[in-house]
Amino acid sequence: MKKGNSRAGRTLESHIAEKMSRPAFRKAWKAADEEFEILDSLIMARENVGLTQAELAKKLGTKQSALSRLERGGYKTATVDTLVRAANALGFRLEISLKPKRDKAA
Repeated sequence: MKKGNSRAGRTLESHIAEKMSRPAFRKAWKAADEEFEILDSLIMARENVGLTQAELAKKLGTKQSALSRLERGGYKTATVDTLVRAANALGFRLEISLKPKRDKAA
């Protein structure tokens, strides 16, 4: 490691906090955070119901690998229809709501 490396010993949280001071990074982070919140809810619902990725994929008429990519955020453009079908297959209903932005600058 180079002497004087300012990154040595930093935590991920401190690195993210530093980057959040940049408006472009903050905007991209918040957009990704919203997407992953939806996907995390889908994963938790699937696990709570007790289905594997393969079992849910079969119910959706797709491959396990495609569902895995969706759950990892690999599909940036997951359609509302896809999310509705997944929710329905798990016995849930997808709700989309609009909320005021917390940070007006973003």
